[in-house]
Amino acid sequence: MKKFAHGIYEGGVSAIQSIFAHSFRSALTTLGIIIGVSAVIAVVSIMEGLGATVGKQLQDLGSEMVTLKAHTSTEKEMLGMTSKISYEDYLYLKNKTDNVQYMAAKVKAFSLGSDIQFAQKSITTQIIGTESEYKNVVNVYPASGRFLTETDDLKRRRVVFLGSSLVEKLGLKADPVGEFVTLYGEWFRVIGVAEEKGSLFGFDQDNYVIAPLSTIESISGQRGNLGVDIVFVPDVNVAQSAVIEQMTQLMRYKYKINDPADDFFEFETAEKTRKQFSDITDSITFVAAGVVGISLLVGGIGIMNIMLVSVTERTREIGIAKALGATSTIILIQFLVEACVLALFGGGVGIVVGYIFALFILMVMPVAAAVLVPLWAIWLALGFSFTIGVVFGIMPAIKASRLDPIDALRYD
Repeated sequence: MKKFAHGIYEGGVSAIQSIFAHSFRSALTTLGIIIGVSAVIAVVSIMEGLGATVGKQLQDLGSEMVTLKAHTSTEKEMLGMTSKISYEDYLYLKNKTDNVQYMAAKVKAFSLGSDIQFAQKSITTQIIGTESEYKNVVNVYPASGRFLTETDDLKRRRVVFLGSSLVEKLGLKADPVGEFVTLYGEWFRVIGVAEEKGSLFGFDQDNYVIAPLSTIESISGQRGNLGVDIVFVPDVNVAQSAVIEQMTQLMRYKYKINDPADDFFEFETAEKTRKQFSDITDSITFVAAGVVGISLLVGGIGIMNIMLVSVTERTREIGIAKALGATSTIILIQFLVEACVLALFGGGVGIVVGYIFALFILMVMPVAAAVLVPLWAIWLALGFSFTIGVVFGIMPAIKASRLDPIDALRYD
């Protein structure tokens, strides 16, 4: 056991000395491992950072929120047909669905034009027609002024609630409550400004206008005919799936749908969005794993080559060691440890390079996200590097251990 430990120690010291004595050669030898590990660390760090950002945004939006929206199959789209959920459907579900804490209808009025004007400035924005409970569903609260009320909707008032970024973009004063802006050629009074949410993947989440749904419908001349989305939050301690199932059955009963394949509606949840994002990140990580596999293979071959060269260069040294009593096992361990240290050196450098590269990528990307390097990714990178050292270092180590001491001493 003492000889075994001594062999590992000697192998480690020899490897470190070799790395520093031939630093350029060592860097080239481990280049494949550095590239592979840095690719993994960069991708995992970026994906973890973006995942945390998306999770926070979904939490802010309302992790319990569910959206019921129309869904048009590909076959119907090809026939020029479009599915629609009506305001009447919303009232039907609101009156008959149990265990719902908040529910609101909304319409994105893109078909009507999507510009807001103030003075000489015109800004393209997202115009949402909705009701007072919308703020409780999506957690939108005023930084100044107020949100919509039931009275605003009942009386079809021409009032708007602005996203925070529009205040600066339109050149409005810091507190624009009471100012008038123009939508669809009509004057609307500003009643409030939302709290800032920031951007996500370069998308400005504060560039929107909220107006009463009834007002949007009356301006469009399609009172009751505009398609809506229905957003809701189940009661506390009530599973989303139970409410979704009840709504599904109500819609199928109303429209006499017997085959689920004929459903013209679908539900979107925060969990579904997370899963979609997770599927994307998993795909990207899978591609990165392919890059890693190739790079680690190249790195392993590089280590094997340099270790074979090292065996040749140190033939006399091996002969002397064996003449002084070193066993073949000690020689094998020494060279195997040296290969593993080289591989771990490449893995360590790859981790640092990957982290720096991830920082650079997120600096130039239009998204505010932190670089998160999970501990499992570091251990995985080092574990792969160590494995590569063992796999590709074993052949040179065996060759060194099998050298005949007399022939080795004669080697010039």
